[in-house]
Amino acid sequence: MTRTLIIALALGASMAQAPVDDSRPASSNVLNAQYPRVHADNRVTFRLTAPNAQKVQLQPGGADNGLGKGPVDMTRDEKGVWSITLPAAVPGFHYYWFVVDGLNVNDPGSETYFGWGRQTSGIEVPEPGADYYEPRAVPHGEVRLRLYESKVTGAWRRAYVYTPPGYDADAKTRYPVLYLQHGAGENATSWTKQGRANLILDNLIAGGKAKPMIVVMDTGYASKPGASPVQGATGTL
Repeated sequence: MTRTLIIALALGASMAQAPVDDSRPASSNVLNAQYPRVHADNRVTFRLTAPNAQKVQLQPGGADNGLGKGPVDMTRDEKGVWSITLPAAVPGFHYYWFVVDGLNVNDPGSETYFGWGRQTSGIEVPEPGADYYEPRAVPHGEVRLRLYESKVTGAWRRAYVYTPPGYDADAKTRYPVLYLQHGAGENATSWTKQGRANLILDNLIAGGKAKPMIVVMDTGYASKPGASPVQGATGTL
C-alpha cells in the first residue's frame, strides 16, 4: 500500500468521523456575533470568554422558560472560553443570562431586551415552517414613538404606536384601535422588539386575515405624583 493511499484513507476516515456543524448564529445576535448558535434540531450552544472566572453558569429566564431549568454549569477550555450546548429548546423567544462567579451578566453576543425588569439577553429559536413573524415582500406599516405628558403620573411617558400600511395616504380614514399590554417585567418596547407584533400585523393584513388597525403599546407600570416608583419599571419612561 503506497503512502499516498494510506494518507487518503486516513483523511477519509477522519472526515467521516468529524461531526457536521449544522448550527448558525441566532437571529437575535448582535452584528457579526457567532454565538449563541442554534442547531438544526434546536439545540443551542452558548459561549462566553471569561479567562479569570472560576465558575460560569447559564441561567434561563425563569424556572423553565423553554431553554430548560437552570442555572447550568458551563465548561472552560484552555483559553478561558466557557461553553455549553443545551438540549433542543422550545421554539420561540427566550430570556437568559450568565452567572459569572455569582454575578449576573448579559451575553455580549446577544441583543438585549427589556425583560425581568431590566435589560436582559434573549435568543430566538426558530419554529420549523413558521414565517408569520418574519419580514415578507408585503406593504409594511410603521411603529411610531409617541411622547405624551400623563396627567395621572405627572410625568412624561412614551407609547409605541403601530400604524397600518397606507395610514398617511388618507387622513379621513378611521381605524379600530387595539391597546396591547406587555407581560410582567417587560415594557412598551416588548411587543415589537421581541414579539415582532408589527411584522405579524403586516403579514396578517396583507393576507386578508386582519383588518388594518392602529395598535398602541404603552408601559403598564404607573405611579402617582410623589409615590414610590413601581418595582420593575426602571428605565421605562
